Amino acid sequence: MITKKPLLASAALAALGLWSLSQAAGHGNMAPASPAPKFGASLDGIAPVDMPQPLPAIPAAIRARADALFTDADAVGQTRALYVLRDGEPIYERYAAGFGPESKLISWSMAKSITAVLTGFLVADGQLSLDSPAPVAAWQRSGDPRGAITLRSLLHMASGLEHVETGDPVWQGDTVDMLFGGGASDMAGFAEAKPAAAQPGEVFNYSSATSVILADIIADTLTPSKNPDARRDAMRDFIGGRLIEPLGMTSLTPEYDAHGTMIGGSIMHATARDYARFGEFLRNHGVVNGQRLLPETWMRFMLTPSSNDAGYGGHIWLNRKRPAGAAPALWPDRGPNDLFACIGHQGQYIIVSPSQRVTIVRLGVTKDDQFPELRRHLADLTAAL
Repeated sequence: MITKKPLLASAALAALGLWSLSQAAGHGNMAPASPAPKFGASLDGIAPVDMPQPLPAIPAAIRARADALFTDADAVGQTRALYVLRDGEPIYERYAAGFGPESKLISWSMAKSITAVLTGFLVADGQLSLDSPAPVAAWQRSGDPRGAITLRSLLHMASGLEHVETGDPVWQGDTVDMLFGGGASDMAGFAEAKPAAAQPGEVFNYSSATSVILADIIADTLTPSKNPDARRDAMRDFIGGRLIEPLGMTSLTPEYDAHGTMIGGSIMHATARDYARFGEFLRNHGVVNGQRLLPETWMRFMLTPSSNDAGYGGHIWLNRKRPAGAAPALWPDRGPNDLFACIGHQGQYIIVSPSQRVTIVRLGVTKDDQFPELRRHLADLTAAL
């Protein structure tokens, strides 16, 4: 007899790989991803796409390191897009067969850093406070320890809320349950109902649910309405006016659950070029075309190591050594100390190295056992630049 849990596990695993196209039914009004090749179709024997526009000549050593992310697929997985900028100008751009400059690719957890920037806009506007209790209605009852949770502790992944990011087996993880299981219709409600397991600020616990809570706080700040359409519209207008239009990120497509809450921890779509625009925005510390959009104080907060994990700042990964036993996120023994990155499931990266004046976007599909080699390849490319 086939039980329901293995079926759910299979569905979750499939969704993790195919979400950007399948848009599983019953999860609310999802903004569609742009057309892309059918997953599962063989791309063997088809050469990656080089871009037609002229790019500056680069040293052979740099090109070899960049090309290796495509040619060493057995080691690093499939690279679907690689885009490298120096001083804001592209020096390398290449795509796998079936993908190109207009292909929207899923962010996975790179979305967390976008959510952090959106939070920063509202803190700068005086509508939210970094160190006041987070305005979550479910936590405001007298004696509830969750009432002490702040935006700072949420952004540092130290809320103290009970959470299992990756389950073993997969269906026992809170993230899969929230995205594809019982919590999918009201992701923020699912996340905010979790009990306190530690004091705020006491323990680092990476959590996609935390980013959904932040997205819910943003929506509640923008509109008092609980109508899903009103919440989506308010968030879309806010993102459009404060991020998409000023940065030119016209392909950016966040998705929402049935309650109109943006899935701020994992599911956005954009082209490689637009992810690079976001990276450049961070590299320039919130300044675009000479205009400051995000306060320098917020950028310093995002890029300052959190107290429980020096490799993590305010919803962004830092090139610093992590605590003993924690898996490496970047390459602190090799790269510049000021290097940082937005990192997503299956090997999505926006890598920013301010001292090198470089931004790198790598998008693709990498398996867990391939990550050490992928990190090494990316570190090699960064070092060559």
